[in-house]
Amino acid sequence: MDSDISLNSKTLGIDDKAVVLSILIIDDEKSNIMTLSHYLRSEFNIFVTKNSKDALEMAEAHIPDIILLDILMPEMDGYEVFAALKKSEKTKNIPVIFISGLTDDENISKGMALGAADYIQKPFEASDVRDKIMKILTPV
Repeated sequence: MDSDISLNSKTLGIDDKAVVLSILIIDDEKSNIMTLSHYLRSEFNIFVTKNSKDALEMAEAHIPDIILLDILMPEMDGYEVFAALKKSEKTKNIPVIFISGLTDDENISKGMALGAADYIQKPFEASDVRDKIMKILTPV
């Protein structure tokens, strides 16, 4: 399994309970994984993989709070990974944010129509990614 687990995190107080949120980052580009991991590791437990098939196993094993998913990957593309995640009883309710270099309206619409929680275009600003994650994970 091509993955790296960072256990750096801080706790968030939600309803007077300490909660450590986790993120699974699935991207075949090491630079994207490094950027996202570096920026988010102080607030979240981070699980990463460059392999889409390993991603399904990791999602079921760790049940992350949210998944950041690239679309263009070898073996299985992000749409196929998303479909597999939504078919599994263990992972079907995990919100997924697509992060992709595909910036055309057709791909953005496809991702949102499939049920993605959001779609972030590359290149991305790490602060924007964090803000979108928090908006999805923090109930109003």
